[in-house]
Amino acid sequence: MDTRLGARLAELRAERGWSLGELAERSGVSRSTLSRAERAEVSPTASLLNRLCAVYGRTMSQLLSEVEQEPALLVRAAEQHVWEDRSSGFVRRSVSPPHAGLRGELVEGRLAAGADIAYDRPPVPGLEQHIWVLEGVLQVTAQDIEHRLDAGDCLRLRVWGPTRFRCTGAEEVRYVLAVVLP
Repeated sequence: MDTRLGARLAELRAERGWSLGELAERSGVSRSTLSRAERAEVSPTASLLNRLCAVYGRTMSQLLSEVEQEPALLVRAAEQHVWEDRSSGFVRRSVSPPHAGLRGELVEGRLAAGADIAYDRPPVPGLEQHIWVLEGVLQVTAQDIEHRLDAGDCLRLRVWGPTRFRCTGAEEVRYVLAVVLP
């Protein structure tokens, strides 16, 4: 637990682009104590965690829940959640679901023939996506550039603005979407 907690504390600091010195100034905790906590050389006290939670804008429960459970190593097909948007003809299977301890996830997408889905913005600016078409033809528009992907093709990009996914073929398209947080 201390190792996972230390790693999460280091991630939170890195996400903000702060040095240990900057975090020390903001939290009132010495640089050496912060360094030792991040490397799991010491088990952080409740007081130390409270100070860090205040700086990071989260409760201690939130912080601890992010590190209490390791992500499942194996996600069985029966445990993979499927969501369907019947109005657009989109089916989404969460093959490797997101987890606080991981930066990436895998999604299987299926679009019915003629389906057209537009997103006005990414959920996270700069989100990294890898779109690998398994079957069919997929048209993806990103950064005002339209890409035609046939079976076997892979489009890699960071998403900063609107995107559009269209199944222009006569049959459904099936693809894998790998999502990696920045």
